[in-house]
Amino acid sequence: MSAGSSVVREPAVAGSFYPASADSVGRVVGGLLARSAPPVAGAPRMGVLVPHAGLVYSGVVAAAGWRSLLDGAGRAPTIALLGTNHSAWFEGIAVYESGAWRTPLGDVPVEEEVATRILELGDPFAASRMAHRDEHSIEVQLPVLLALRPDARIVPCSVSAGTGRSAVEAGERLGTLLGALRAAGSEVLLAISSDMAHYPAHEAAVRVTERLAPAIAALDPESVARLEAEEAGSRVRGMACGMCGIQPTVVGLAALRAMGARAGTVVAAATSADAGGDPGRTVGYLAVSFA
Repeated sequence: MSAGSSVVREPAVAGSFYPASADSVGRVVGGLLARSAPPVAGAPRMGVLVPHAGLVYSGVVAAAGWRSLLDGAGRAPTIALLGTNHSAWFEGIAVYESGAWRTPLGDVPVEEEVATRILELGDPFAASRMAHRDEHSIEVQLPVLLALRPDARIVPCSVSAGTGRSAVEAGERLGTLLGALRAAGSEVLLAISSDMAHYPAHEAAVRVTERLAPAIAALDPESVARLEAEEAGSRVRGMACGMCGIQPTVVGLAALRAMGARAGTVVAAATSADAGGDPGRTVGYLAVSFA
């Protein structure tokens, strides 16, 4: 499938979440990769959790996560990308089923065959381009992804499926499919796009990340959902949520577990204050690599 053979999604947040010109975004991403942590040694990675704020804030953590997944990989990967649905108007898991996503660094093609297989899983998976139109959580990953693997293909999935048993079951069905594709020889990986706590002071954001990270690394979506709900309901000043991407995280951890992943490794963590933001009102960032 050529990028021109179907619908191309134009960038929605170029010029705000990351630079709009190829030269500028290339320099920014190159700098982030140079500053990021080295890849995780050991077994080949199956997936990653990465943050999705503006690259100036979360980019070095995201770059470390993507490096841990992709550095040294052989064949061209297909990445099922589970993003946060910030608009929340679409209920379910919206699959962008064909075409390509445009960035200043080039187009990233959608892997239509894998997208079709995911849609065949049925409810809550459904085709929708509109659910992705203005959403940044997947788009902001693509400049880093392209810099590392310009041959990558993606299956963008915007997740608004809750955090209960039905979300876990959807993840398990997704992971069973992706695991079968891997067993058949496809280089299929999974990425979860989520920031951590929103808007408490720096110290509180760090504490939330430290509290949730072990359950994330243990591939325990039920515990992550419970802990995040406790944080979201706490009376900590400024706390809006413990993870803004709790729904794709629950689905993604269940999927990774079904794919055969055994554990996650924390690759990097920070807050927006570490990048010069207001320490009294921060967002937390975490990268975890799964094998």
